[in-house]
Amino acid sequence: MIIGNKPLIKQARSRKASRPGLARLRRDPLKSRDKMPAVANGAALDGWPNALHESEERYRTLFEMCPMGVYSCDQSGAIQKFNLQAVKLWGREPKLGDSSERFCGSFKMYRMNGSFMPHAECPMAVVLSGKMKAVSGTEAVIERPNGSKISVNVNIVPLKNKRGGTIGAINCFYDISERKHSDEIVNKAREVLDKHAKELEKLVAQRTAELTATNKRLGVSVESTRKGKEQYHKLFLESQAMHKKLRHLTHQIISAQEEERKEISRELHDEVVQTLVGINVELSALGKGASVGVQTLKEKIAHTQRLVENSVNAVHRFARELRPAVLDDLGLIPALHAYGKSLAERKKFKIQMTAFGGVEALGGAKRTVLFRVAQEALTNIARHANASQVKMSISEISGTIRMEISDNGKSFHVDNALKANNNKRLGLIGMRERVEMVGGKLAIESLSGKGTTVRAEIPFTPEKTKK
Repeated sequence: MIIGNKPLIKQARSRKASRPGLARLRRDPLKSRDKMPAVANGAALDGWPNALHESEERYRTLFEMCPMGVYSCDQSGAIQKFNLQAVKLWGREPKLGDSSERFCGSFKMYRMNGSFMPHAECPMAVVLSGKMKAVSGTEAVIERPNGSKISVNVNIVPLKNKRGGTIGAINCFYDISERKHSDEIVNKAREVLDKHAKELEKLVAQRTAELTATNKRLGVSVESTRKGKEQYHKLFLESQAMHKKLRHLTHQIISAQEEERKEISRELHDEVVQTLVGINVELSALGKGASVGVQTLKEKIAHTQRLVENSVNAVHRFARELRPAVLDDLGLIPALHAYGKSLAERKKFKIQMTAFGGVEALGGAKRTVLFRVAQEALTNIARHANASQVKMSISEISGTIRMEISDNGKSFHVDNALKANNNKRLGLIGMRERVEMVGGKLAIESLSGKGTTVRAEIPFTPEKTKK
């Protein structure tokens, strides 16, 4: 049997030679009675070689079967013994006692950080130099001749002589590559988990912030919905009220239309029809009175002509009140002048009018609005104010056209007039609706002793001339 490439018997004999006490015991067993138990006839001494052989055999068996790599070095670092597991881990079999292969039988060695480790700096060299008493659990990397690498755990203790001097050291090392690989996997997994944990924390924080913001928006949305419902209910009630007012206003419009028709019918009957009847009577009289003198005939013809002229004037007046042709043919200022002159002559009050000529640049819709407002205001003055003086002015102020119509007649309470259920209220509302329809505004002021002022303002946007 061989341990470390040396015959076990030779090693045992060498150990016996190095043990003078054992040699003396075999040569003169009685001289060592004080150090050995008493035995009869030297039977125990005769069994020592066998016991030693068995001990060495057990030591050899344990040494070879040890699952760890084990090797020893002398004080100079030369390898003295190694087992089969050490050869397996090294990937090679070094020469015993070779001074060129000291401290370790591996091909190359590296530190755990990957840096190269010379054999003279390996843990075995450090312990043999006395820089460290022992090494326990130190890790290193062994490179084999085929280029493969393994990680090992190194444990080294020095061998001492009787005087306590270091005569060598023994190293027990084993493969931890799988454990290191597992550790790397675990570390990488831990890093990945830590990364995912941070990302998850970040995502949770982000989602929390989003949920918080969503909750705030939801709260605002709920509040907005509540306010919206309240606003909707309010608008619904206002709509119902407006619908009721609209029905009432429609009724008033229909009533006003009927009143206008009655007025037109009455005036046609009182003026045009009566005049036409008079003309017919005069013509009939002329037909029957053949013996009438020339002078009388002339008078009757002149009277008939006056009746015809009055009828024509009445028809013209009705046409102007409905829609004056001069408004379309000549413009706003001539139409207002003609209407005001006719009304003043019939109602016996004076109208003073000043106008900004640029008002004619307005579009037809806006000029019609100003005419209708003036028409309604002058009609109200003629019917209710009992005024003697009326002033009407049209001017440009800050990009707007302002029309003011004021009188020195009786005043009235504007709010009460707007609330009343009569044609006067309808006229005021119609004036306001017309002005607001073209983006303007209407104001009515009525003070006791000062009369009434109607003021309409509309945007001055001249109409482009069509080529």
